[in-house]
Amino acid sequence: LPMAFRDVNARRHIGLQQLSSLALAGRTLLGPMKSCKFIVDESTNQSTLICSAVRLIESLDLSSAAGQLLNETIQAQNKEFKTGMSTLLFLIGAWSNAILECLQQNVPVSAIVSVMSEGLNSCCERVQCLQISIHDVNKELCSSSVRPNAFKSKTCQIGPDSLLNPQNFPYFQKDILAPEEVIPINSCSHQDDCNCNKCLVSPLAGFGSIASLVKPAGDKSTSVSSGSSVITSSCNKQKLTHSRYFSTLGKSHFSSQQGNFQGYLSGQSADACECYGLGHLAVTLSHGNQASMKLLQSIVAYQQERAEGSGSSQFNIAEIVTCCLLGLPESYSCVFPGLVTLVSPEQATVIKYFEDKPLRILLMDGDLTEQYRHLGFNRPCNVRTILEHPSLQEGRAGDLWLSSMLDILISFEVNLVLVKGNVCENLMERCIANSILVIGSVTRDVLRAFGEVTSAQPVTYLTQVNAACVGSGAQVELWKACDGRAMDLGELVPVRIKVRGIPLLTAVLTTTVPSKMQLIEDRFWTLVYRLHHALNDEKVFLGGGAVELLCLSHIQMLAEQPLQPANKNAVKEFHNPWLAASATEYKSVVLQALASGWKQYLSVVLCNTAKAASVLEACTLVDHHLKKAADCGSPSAYILKEFRRGDLLRGGSGPFADHGDSLKVYDNVTAKTEAWRRALDLVLLVLQTDAEIITGPKRNQLLNSHVSSEFMFL
Repeated sequence: LPMAFRDVNARRHIGLQQLSSLALAGRTLLGPMKSCKFIVDESTNQSTLICSAVRLIESLDLSSAAGQLLNETIQAQNKEFKTGMSTLLFLIGAWSNAILECLQQNVPVSAIVSVMSEGLNSCCERVQCLQISIHDVNKELCSSSVRPNAFKSKTCQIGPDSLLNPQNFPYFQKDILAPEEVIPINSCSHQDDCNCNKCLVSPLAGFGSIASLVKPAGDKSTSVSSGSSVITSSCNKQKLTHSRYFSTLGKSHFSSQQGNFQGYLSGQSADACECYGLGHLAVTLSHGNQASMKLLQSIVAYQQERAEGSGSSQFNIAEIVTCCLLGLPESYSCVFPGLVTLVSPEQATVIKYFEDKPLRILLMDGDLTEQYRHLGFNRPCNVRTILEHPSLQEGRAGDLWLSSMLDILISFEVNLVLVKGNVCENLMERCIANSILVIGSVTRDVLRAFGEVTSAQPVTYLTQVNAACVGSGAQVELWKACDGRAMDLGELVPVRIKVRGIPLLTAVLTTTVPSKMQLIEDRFWTLVYRLHHALNDEKVFLGGGAVELLCLSHIQMLAEQPLQPANKNAVKEFHNPWLAASATEYKSVVLQALASGWKQYLSVVLCNTAKAASVLEACTLVDHHLKKAADCGSPSAYILKEFRRGDLLRGGSGPFADHGDSLKVYDNVTAKTEAWRRALDLVLLVLQTDAEIITGPKRNQLLNSHVSSEFMFL
């Protein structure tokens, strides 16, 4: 029993120490300039590249109780927000250390819990003044000099050998057949005027605002060279040209080939700044993630155009899916209307027969197996099961099911089946032999999107199929890179399923480094959810450390207030005059411990972004701002002024240092405050759990034992 309570160090809480040690591994994951880590498995010598707190915790061996609680806390934050996990992990470690220091000063646990909880609640109320509504953010960004091309790469010059040279770029992403599928992206010129320009393009991430209209390989329709887009300015109302490739000939050719497409352009040019609102917001929430930001801008522009005609939401996260392709450079990442997914080579042979042909589509909301039963299915009573999973080999009992299912598909002339769950391999083989394409593991949102545009109705079992359940109008084709480069994906082949007018968008994420694939996908979804939560909250926090700096200033101000006798409300709350007096007596010490968490947070972010050469220099910079905020009389007014000037905690380097204009950075409100609360709740839970164990019924036994010096008794 004593071993269960033995601390790592004498007179220290083992649970808090474990939290601190685990959180220490995630310090370099804090801030926009994250450092990747390799997690090595000693038993197999295999390694995993991670760059997020979620992947870090998933890769660690968390056998302790504190480690399990930490994992559950991180997973809960990730499940609900998909952002804020690095902040959560860091503050757990920082506040664990702070509380350990309080315990060394003999601060009662009750005082730590009450004062820290009260202090955090006070901070959450205080920082509400740094919240800005989405409408005000869009208005400010569109009227300021900050433009969507703030991430434009200085090395993005078009030369004879560039991939963006029209002579080297023969395949295009968009076919002229379906003009409504063209995906816009935000783009601005290099002019010094206030430009909120609009291009109708499909981006290649990593090439700045240079972009092109791209169509699938093999399309016979007329293509538009990369650079023949029309750029309009909402401010000076002049048509501008981007480099020597944006020619008048390209514009006239573009207009003559796509009447509706030209109307799409002119219809939005009247108020480009307004339609770019979400595109601007995506930039400010990207925190230096350039590649994902460009993809998200394309998605936002496409969905905004659809929203104007249908009255639906301007940004629908349910209409976004990803497809990860290994073997192409990251600059080939792009967005396609429809579904891009991976199939086997045998299924790919079926697709060759279907190209350019309208298909009849069936949607299945479940598994396509003989054993599958829907949720809530009640098996018959008083029946003894002899064999649950019979063999489905030819000539056996399962062959009857295979034949009947295949007959149903053939009788209704179904060419394409999208299945939410798993698919029976034997049935898959028979479908391939009969030129029926079956794709499994499709999400419910994808089924819903195809159902809306094809009139197909999802069914749970094939026996439920009737003529009204089968949709039409889908098309399928082999997916190729925009320059026709062949894909080396081993046993998988990328294909694209499309329908005219489908709201579904697939972000195709590419890389040549296998270990980076998960990292790229995580970063993309993090940015998507940041925008999603910002729109749900209808407000954002000032970013760049502004909120944490105000918290630090506010807590220090509370800590410096003179001690006052415990009031009646405090006595009533604690049900004990001694506890109320204890909380008042130790209030300053505990609040300083709480403030140390945010000070460490700011210092580590400054070091990680190379704005400070050392922790000491970072702390000096933070103290400098705290002093100026205190001298100002209103810390919030000082922080807001410095934020608008772009001088708040800004050094000579970082993700935005190369740009002449100061790029505003914003954070999510609910995700950030919930990360704070979860961090403190976990630390206080572990603190009180340790205290309850140590002061349990074995206290006297431990006091008389030879290891009593290794424990702290409260």
